[in-house]
Amino acid sequence: MYKVVSLFSGCGGADLGIVGNFEFNGKKYDENPFSLVYALDIDNKALNTHRLNFKCDNVVCGDICEIDAKDIPEHDVLVGGFPCQSFSTVNPTKDPFDDRANLYKQMVRIAKEKQPKVFIAENVKGLLTLHKGSIIAKVIKAFEDAGYIVKKQLIRCADYGVPQKRERVIIVGVRKDIHQEYIFPEAPNENNWQSLSVAVHNLAIEDKKYYFSEKAVQGMKNAKNNMKRGLAQNLDEPCLTVTSHLAKVSLNSRDPVLLVDPEKELYRRFTPREAARIQSFPDSFQFAGSETDAYRQIGNAIPPVMFWHIAKSILPILGDTKE
Repeated sequence: MYKVVSLFSGCGGADLGIVGNFEFNGKKYDENPFSLVYALDIDNKALNTHRLNFKCDNVVCGDICEIDAKDIPEHDVLVGGFPCQSFSTVNPTKDPFDDRANLYKQMVRIAKEKQPKVFIAENVKGLLTLHKGSIIAKVIKAFEDAGYIVKKQLIRCADYGVPQKRERVIIVGVRKDIHQEYIFPEAPNENNWQSLSVAVHNLAIEDKKYYFSEKAVQGMKNAKNNMKRGLAQNLDEPCLTVTSHLAKVSLNSRDPVLLVDPEKELYRRFTPREAARIQSFPDSFQFAGSETDAYRQIGNAIPPVMFWHIAKSILPILGDTKE
């Protein structure tokens, strides 16, 4: 099996995609020849979910800045969705040079010291255009200096079978001495997207805790902006991008919601399981902790189905390093 180290692993969306062997929307995503040998995150609640779903003997809760590369096992593939809040287009005033934005340097450090054959990094769309492209250029240059030939691509998750209009930058680096060109996988669902109905089986549900209050609805109607009802989702289309704020009680945000009854102005948020399906987690995937914890973990995750395709695409690069 090819050995994988997962940084910023969260609840394990990327790791599920790497490992495979799950079913989503009636399709089986076969097991991949990867073995997860190390997973690191600073959020122990997310790691509790990770522990529920993966067989990994080395799950570490800690700050990547304080982790010595010598303590990370040798591996073939390094994976990491380094924190992206500072690169987000949702909040363009965020400082792109704060401590979280510089966490990509920690992934570069591990890649440079451990020299895996391949690394895969993930981040938000805004990374491509922030500061007129100078930030992404800086990130790529750092990985190149660590010994890698680097390629990037903006991925529309809906093109890969995820019922969500999520767009993410995938950065893949191949160690220079391997002399093989990486090619991003073709999108199997391009122009044939999965609708939100895959995740939301019934608009109206009995549990009232998921419905927004009349006060929240009136607050939305009186909002001095153009959002208002614009984020109520159509079940016949993929969902807008879900975030870590799905536990909210206010309707005045950029998060997608469901309009259950237009005449009664009845809105509700997604249940955790619906949100997980929107991210392409199988129903067998378990979440530890409270519902608020689950929403945060789901919103911060990398869609497993999309990442499964990326994982498959690096296999020709890895050659005969399996053990």
